[in-house]
Amino acid sequence: MVDHLAIGLAPPIAAVGALKGLGIVAATLAAAGTFALPLARDRAVAALVAVALTPALVLAELWRSDQVRHLRDHPDRAVAAAIIGVAIVAFLAALFRRRPQLVPFLAVLTLPVRLPIETGQTSANLLVPLYLVVAGGVVAYAADRLWRPSRHPGVVVGDGSGSPWRERPAGALELALLAFVVLYALESLYSSDFEQAVKNVAFFYVPFALLFKLLTTVRWTRRLVLQCSALAVALALLFVTIGFWEYASRQLLWNRKVIESNQFESYFRVNSLFFDPNIYGRFLAVVMVGVASTLLWARRRRDVLLAAGALAVLLAGLVLTFSQSSFAALLVGLAALAALRWDARRVGYAVAASLVAAGALVLAIHGSLHLGGHRSLNRSSSGRVKLVEGGLRMFADRPVWGFGSGSFAERYRAREKVGSPQAASASHTTPITVAAEQGLIGVLAYVAVVVAAFRRLFSGLGPLRGRDPPGRLVSRAFLAAGFAVLAFHTLLYAAFLEDPIAWTLLAVGAVLSDRLGPVPEPVTRAAPSAPTPAAPGDA
Repeated sequence: MVDHLAIGLAPPIAAVGALKGLGIVAATLAAAGTFALPLARDRAVAALVAVALTPALVLAELWRSDQVRHLRDHPDRAVAAAIIGVAIVAFLAALFRRRPQLVPFLAVLTLPVRLPIETGQTSANLLVPLYLVVAGGVVAYAADRLWRPSRHPGVVVGDGSGSPWRERPAGALELALLAFVVLYALESLYSSDFEQAVKNVAFFYVPFALLFKLLTTVRWTRRLVLQCSALAVALALLFVTIGFWEYASRQLLWNRKVIESNQFESYFRVNSLFFDPNIYGRFLAVVMVGVASTLLWARRRRDVLLAAGALAVLLAGLVLTFSQSSFAALLVGLAALAALRWDARRVGYAVAASLVAAGALVLAIHGSLHLGGHRSLNRSSSGRVKLVEGGLRMFADRPVWGFGSGSFAERYRAREKVGSPQAASASHTTPITVAAEQGLIGVLAYVAVVVAAFRRLFSGLGPLRGRDPPGRLVSRAFLAAGFAVLAFHTLLYAAFLEDPIAWTLLAVGAVLSDRLGPVPEPVTRAAPSAPTPAAPGDA
């Protein structure tokens, strides 16, 4: 009887699986269409389709989970939650239609805000406020394009038509990002953990691709760049203050794993409002590179003192995370800034000499560091050596196409006979995770993204000698060095394109490196004697 029932249910189950597969591919193709389609109206429709498909994918995949079952059992609560969400998105869309410059400002404000939510058998820290900002921005952008569409098939629209949005042609960076996202969706079709792939697409790749679209379409001004930078520093100082309180009170706000580890270690790690101390440290490192760029090219003594004071406070906050990967990433970012400030060759020699000295020091104190063997090295790296080795073995078994997107944790636990679902979520080395899940095909797509990103961000940035370069070049130097921080951090930790900060740095860097650049500040007619606004290239 059971066998006959299973045989009878096989076709519907296969049909549902095929429908989910088509849905995840369609969502990524719709996100790609917001960049690649020739007509403004088509791009707007594609953006709306992507926004609508992502929550539908999550609901379809988690339909039998406890959280979704709770909503099914209480339809009144589900309807109320949907009404509240739609109302917030509609309010933000109306606000963004009148003031599109609020999109990047609110995006920066919500970038680090994560809410713990149960998804299936595990919990996830989701960027719900950022999702609402992206959805509101997409609706505002689509309404502008559908209400006032361009009559020309080209991708650059809005200039001279009274539209507050200005789209840019998709370059190598945009195409590489979209290719990686679409490939990820395609390789999820044979994944042994399709649910995790759906989560990554719906929670990260599609929303962040739409965020990238919004940030590269908004008309940036020099004032907007400064406001967003100041907001990021203010947020970092706020998080550091909370971290100081955690350290003084010996209490963490959340993350039971870190709370338990603090009880057995001789040190106390803080995570502020972040769930993970390493992600908290990454955020601080990126902001510190931005403050350091101000310090290096400061024009006034007051700016030097303020930047130095902020750096001291942020460094103290970073120390309390005990995040070795964040410290290493910060050094990489500072080296990139130094290469842009002075001579890159001399900075390279200094970095090489420092690495040689550090290696000699490690060899000299080898015994006291407890690095005597493979097991101690794995223990000192919190088990990352074993994760990396397992990922490399997975890649060796399927070197071309891998085990499927999102499958690393599930396949690793099965292969290594690890019972705990919390034991491994990634290899903590992004290229190895990509290689194990997506094979050589995915690695090539990942390398294309990294190469296109660095080429776009560092293009035209020679040594900025002197203390008075254009403000736009200083901002570009920070964005390039900040992305170097994040890219290096992902070599020692997880979350590359799963981090909205990566997409934000790339989007703003793409705008500032584009020949269109930011627009000049508006000049009021009531003040004809006011100074002439800065040219786009000087923003």
